[in-house]
Amino acid sequence: MKYIGAHVSTANGVSEAPLRAAEIGAKSFALFTGNPSRWKVKPISDKEAEAFKANCAANGYDASVILPHDSFLINLGSPDAEKLAKSRELFIDEMKRCERLGLTMLNFHPGSHLNQMPIDECLDLIAESINIALNETNGVKAVIESTAGQGSNLGHTFEQIARIIDHVDDKSRVGVCVDTCHSFTAGYDMATVEGYNRTWDDFERIIGFKYLNGMHLNDSKREHGSHIDRHEQIGDGYLGKEFFTRLMQDSRFDNIPLILETPDDSKWADEIAWLYSQTND
Repeated sequence: MKYIGAHVSTANGVSEAPLRAAEIGAKSFALFTGNPSRWKVKPISDKEAEAFKANCAANGYDASVILPHDSFLINLGSPDAEKLAKSRELFIDEMKRCERLGLTMLNFHPGSHLNQMPIDECLDLIAESINIALNETNGVKAVIESTAGQGSNLGHTFEQIARIIDHVDDKSRVGVCVDTCHSFTAGYDMATVEGYNRTWDDFERIIGFKYLNGMHLNDSKREHGSHIDRHEQIGDGYLGKEFFTRLMQDSRFDNIPLILETPDDSKWADEIAWLYSQTND
């Protein structure tokens, strides 16, 4: 079964997120558990945490279909010692916030070398950061998001993601979220049947579907291989509707959160309905 949803707003509190997801017909959702643009984040109160759990239960959302996203400020591979320490501290806080809400996954962009260190050294530093966070927390999986490779961002090849996973001590607490726009512009030509099949064959060979814990469903404003991260509405970009139909009919993507991050949230309900119309469910 497909669990399609969107990254919904937490305006007025995280407890509002499951209500907003239900309003648009989502069977999964993503959220920020705090302000993604600040180093210091307001704690989640007991009342808010309990309201979040109650609203999730009332609307049929369990932790397996909720994919929170961490702060945009975090760089777990930062070559700057001070920024690395701050990133690690905030990442641990993000994981503890997930624990508080009863969530079991935290999606994050792996990190950037900022052209100041070798790629493999940065990938190993990211893995070290993950190990530190996992040792400080319980029950929350670190879910690595595939990137477009814009600038010095890492995680744009399956090999890079696999290297990070290889260096994580507890493999049961690390996973992957493939962003369709990011991976397409990173060089994976999923828009054609041949390219689609090759991409997922490579994913299985290099990483393995056992690590796939979620996806971000975004069309792309920019062309294949451009390394530019610009999301587009479903069917209006270079990936096109045929790609999303193919994905919706592929059982390898059952039972994980499939999250829209397309730019116009007023279209999410219609996009979710259309995506469901393409499934075999």
